[in-house]
Amino acid sequence: MTEILRVSALHAGYGAGDILKGIDVALEKGRIVTMIGPNGSGKSTFVKTLAGLLPARQGTIELEGAPLNDLTPPKRVRAGVAYVPQEYNVFRNLTVLENLKIAREFMAEKRGNGKAVDEELVALFPELPAHFGKKAGNLSGGQRQMLAFACALAVQPKVLMLDEPSAGLSPLLMKEVFDKVKKVNERGVSILMVEQNAREALRISDTCIVLAGGRVRSCGPADAILGMKDLNKLYLGADAL
Repeated sequence: MTEILRVSALHAGYGAGDILKGIDVALEKGRIVTMIGPNGSGKSTFVKTLAGLLPARQGTIELEGAPLNDLTPPKRVRAGVAYVPQEYNVFRNLTVLENLKIAREFMAEKRGNGKAVDEELVALFPELPAHFGKKAGNLSGGQRQMLAFACALAVQPKVLMLDEPSAGLSPLLMKEVFDKVKKVNERGVSILMVEQNAREALRISDTCIVLAGGRVRSCGPADAILGMKDLNKLYLGADAL
């Protein structure tokens, strides 16, 4: 498989100490990669560093062989890397349509014909048009997550990074979110997903990365790692799955 994203010897953190301590991972084009691990292992720090919200102290980040380290977050978006954070992922005081317009026009500078939503995006999120005039803050948690997905996809990314996309959702809404992730991937978007709901996430994933203590402890086929009970207990805790 062709690599689309490569991270080499990555160090990053807050204050004096490093949270990430030499991360080496690669995302193959067209795959879903899920990163799991205990709280405080550095998962969110990792995707924030890839998105450019936290500077890399050491190491390199490359998209299709081109370095990203010196690019600002908006320039990384235009290069093809979109990021959906766990919280504050939509503008709650703006309407659904206004959120989509901001994503298309300001983040990616793809003004084109001025349309905030194209036919492909509507086909993927058929529920959105009915809510165009509603403020995002009045949506349910699941609807806001779908809007955040749509905003990220409005910039036509090559890689979509999701930080805890199912956090706080009911089992039914969680299933809808993961179904949507799978459909997005089937359209050719490579996915890097951080998730605490490991069992459900790994069922739709190709590859799993286990992070603990700021280091990669294991990396392999998702189904194989899901079945390694000793690994689950060692790095995730007995109740994590």
